[in-house]
Amino acid sequence: MSSVHYQAIVAAPGFCLGVQCDADEITGIDFLEPCPAQEAGSALAAEAVRQLEAYLADPAYTFNLPLRPAGTSFQRRVWQQIAAIPGGRTQTYGQLAKNIKNAPRAVGQACGANPYPVVVPCHRVIATGGGLGGFARERGGFLLDVKRWLLQHEHSLPG
Repeated sequence: MSSVHYQAIVAAPGFCLGVQCDADEITGIDFLEPCPAQEAGSALAAEAVRQLEAYLADPAYTFNLPLRPAGTSFQRRVWQQIAAIPGGRTQTYGQLAKNIKNAPRAVGQACGANPYPVVVPCHRVIATGGGLGGFARERGGFLLDVKRWLLQHEHSLPG
Protein backbone atom coordinates (compact mmCIF):
# COMPACT_ATOMS: atom_id res chain seq x y z
CA MET A 1 0.00 0.00 0.00
CA SER A 2 1.18 3.54 -0.72
CA SER A 3 1.94 6.21 1.84
CA VAL A 4 -1.46 7.82 1.21
CA HIS A 5 -3.41 8.20 4.44
CA TYR A 6 -7.03 7.07 4.21
CA GLN A 7 -9.76 8.10 6.60
CA ALA A 8 -11.48 4.78 5.86
CA ILE A 9 -10.99 1.67 3.72
CA VAL A 10 -14.01 -0.26 2.46
CA ALA A 11 -13.61 -3.92 1.52
CA ALA A 12 -15.31 -5.01 -1.70
CA PRO A 13 -15.23 -8.29 -3.65
CA GLY A 14 -11.67 -8.51 -4.96
CA PHE A 15 -10.65 -4.93 -4.16
CA CYS A 16 -10.90 -2.16 -1.58
CA LEU A 17 -11.83 1.51 -1.73
CA GLY A 18 -9.66 4.00 0.13
CA VAL A 19 -11.54 7.12 1.20
CA GLN A 20 -9.77 10.43 1.69
CA CYS A 21 -11.63 13.38 3.19
CA ASP A 22 -11.46 16.34 5.48
CA ALA A 23 -14.27 17.34 7.82
CA ASP A 24 -16.44 18.76 5.03
CA GLU A 25 -15.65 17.07 1.69
CA ILE A 26 -14.49 13.85 0.11
CA THR A 27 -11.10 14.63 -1.43
CA GLY A 28 -10.46 11.31 -3.14
CA ILE A 29 -11.42 7.66 -3.49
CA ASP A 30 -8.81 5.14 -4.62
CA PHE A 31 -9.04 1.57 -5.81
CA LEU A 32 -6.75 -0.58 -3.68
CA GLU A 33 -5.62 -4.17 -3.90
CA PRO A 34 -7.54 -6.34 -1.41
CA CYS A 35 -6.55 -5.34 2.13
CA PRO A 36 -8.11 -5.15 5.58
CA ALA A 37 -10.96 -2.70 5.99
CA GLN A 38 -10.15 0.38 8.06
CA GLU A 39 -12.70 1.90 10.38
CA ALA A 40 -13.76 5.44 9.55
CA GLY A 41 -11.76 8.16 11.27
CA SER A 42 -14.38 10.91 10.99
CA ALA A 43 -18.12 11.46 10.61
CA LEU A 44 -17.81 12.16 6.87
CA ALA A 45 -15.61 9.09 6.34
CA ALA A 46 -18.26 7.01 8.17
CA GLU A 47 -20.94 8.41 5.86
CA ALA A 48 -18.78 7.60 2.81
CA VAL A 49 -18.35 4.04 4.10
CA ARG A 50 -22.11 3.75 4.65
CA GLN A 51 -22.86 4.93 1.10
CA LEU A 52 -20.15 2.82 -0.56
CA GLU A 53 -21.36 -0.27 1.32
CA ALA A 54 -24.95 0.55 0.30
CA TYR A 55 -23.84 0.64 -3.35
CA LEU A 56 -21.95 -2.64 -2.97
CA ALA A 57 -25.12 -4.22 -1.57
CA ASP A 58 -27.47 -2.56 -4.09
CA PRO A 59 -26.09 -1.27 -7.41
CA ALA A 60 -29.13 1.00 -7.78
CA TYR A 61 -27.98 3.05 -4.78
CA THR A 62 -27.60 6.78 -5.52
CA PHE A 63 -24.67 8.55 -3.89
CA ASN A 64 -25.05 11.86 -2.10
CA LEU A 65 -21.57 12.77 -0.89
CA PRO A 66 -19.96 16.22 -0.76
CA LEU A 67 -17.15 15.95 -3.30
CA ARG A 68 -14.39 18.56 -3.29
CA PRO A 69 -14.37 20.34 -6.66
CA ALA A 70 -11.42 19.01 -8.62
CA GLY A 71 -10.03 18.87 -12.13
CA THR A 72 -10.00 21.20 -15.07
CA SER A 73 -13.18 22.66 -16.52
CA PHE A 74 -12.97 20.06 -19.33
CA GLN A 75 -12.55 17.18 -16.85
CA ARG A 76 -15.53 18.45 -14.84
CA ARG A 77 -17.66 18.50 -18.04
CA VAL A 78 -16.67 14.89 -18.75
CA TRP A 79 -17.37 13.83 -15.15
CA GLN A 80 -20.77 15.55 -15.30
CA GLN A 81 -21.61 13.52 -18.43
CA ILE A 82 -20.39 10.32 -16.74
CA ALA A 83 -22.47 11.02 -13.64
CA ALA A 84 -25.57 11.18 -15.89
CA ILE A 85 -25.08 7.62 -17.23
CA PRO A 86 -27.74 5.50 -15.49
CA GLY A 87 -26.67 2.43 -13.54
CA GLY A 88 -26.76 -0.71 -15.63
CA ARG A 89 -25.99 1.29 -18.79
CA THR A 90 -22.77 2.20 -20.53
CA GLN A 91 -21.60 4.78 -23.04
CA THR A 92 -18.54 4.67 -25.25
CA TYR A 93 -15.69 7.12 -25.08
CA GLY A 94 -16.76 8.17 -28.58
CA GLN A 95 -20.37 8.86 -27.55
CA LEU A 96 -19.24 11.01 -24.64
CA ALA A 97 -16.73 12.80 -26.85
CA LYS A 98 -19.46 13.59 -29.37
CA ASN A 99 -21.74 14.92 -26.60
CA ILE A 100 -19.11 17.42 -25.49
CA LYS A 101 -17.57 17.98 -28.93
CA ASN A 102 -14.12 16.64 -28.15
CA ALA A 103 -11.90 13.64 -28.89
CA PRO A 104 -12.42 10.16 -27.40
CA ARG A 105 -8.80 10.12 -26.19
CA ALA A 106 -9.37 13.34 -24.22
CA VAL A 107 -12.48 11.80 -22.68
CA GLY A 108 -10.46 8.71 -21.73
CA GLN A 109 -7.79 10.88 -20.11
CA ALA A 110 -10.47 12.74 -18.12
CA CYS A 111 -11.94 9.39 -17.02
CA GLY A 112 -8.50 8.31 -15.83
CA ALA A 113 -8.14 11.51 -13.80
CA ASN A 114 -11.48 11.02 -11.98
CA PRO A 115 -10.72 11.41 -8.25
CA TYR A 116 -14.08 9.87 -7.22
CA PRO A 117 -14.45 6.49 -8.93
CA VAL A 118 -17.62 4.54 -8.20
CA VAL A 119 -19.33 7.76 -7.02
CA VAL A 120 -18.61 9.33 -10.43
CA PRO A 121 -19.04 6.06 -12.35
CA CYS A 122 -16.24 6.19 -14.94
CA HIS A 123 -16.47 2.38 -15.12
CA ARG A 124 -19.63 2.92 -17.23
CA VAL A 125 -17.51 4.32 -20.09
CA ILE A 126 -16.36 1.57 -22.45
CA ALA A 127 -14.62 1.20 -25.79
CA THR A 128 -16.48 1.20 -29.09
CA GLY A 129 -17.51 -2.36 -29.90
CA GLY A 130 -18.17 -3.24 -26.26
CA GLY A 131 -14.57 -3.73 -25.08
CA LEU A 132 -13.72 -2.49 -21.61
CA GLY A 133 -11.17 0.05 -22.79
CA GLY A 134 -8.90 1.27 -20.04
CA PHE A 135 -9.67 2.05 -16.45
CA ALA A 136 -8.08 4.52 -14.05
CA ARG A 137 -5.25 4.98 -16.56
CA GLU A 138 -4.59 1.24 -16.75
CA ARG A 139 -5.12 -0.95 -19.80
CA GLY A 140 -5.02 -4.31 -18.05
CA GLY A 141 -4.62 -6.22 -14.82
CA PHE A 142 -6.15 -5.53 -11.45
CA LEU A 143 -8.05 -2.33 -12.32
CA LEU A 144 -9.67 -3.82 -15.42
CA ASP A 145 -10.85 -6.70 -13.22
CA VAL A 146 -12.40 -4.09 -10.90
CA LYS A 147 -14.11 -2.38 -13.88
CA ARG A 148 -15.45 -5.74 -15.07
CA TRP A 149 -16.78 -6.51 -11.57
CA LEU A 150 -18.47 -3.09 -11.26
CA LEU A 151 -20.15 -3.48 -14.65
CA GLN A 152 -21.32 -7.01 -13.81
CA HIS A 153 -22.55 -5.77 -10.41
CA GLU A 154 -24.66 -3.10 -12.11
CA HIS A 155 -25.81 -5.27 -15.00
CA SER A 156 -28.36 -6.84 -12.67
CA LEU A 157 -30.26 -3.55 -12.69
CA PRO A 158 -33.64 -3.59 -14.44
CA GLY A 159 -34.08 -1.69 -17.67
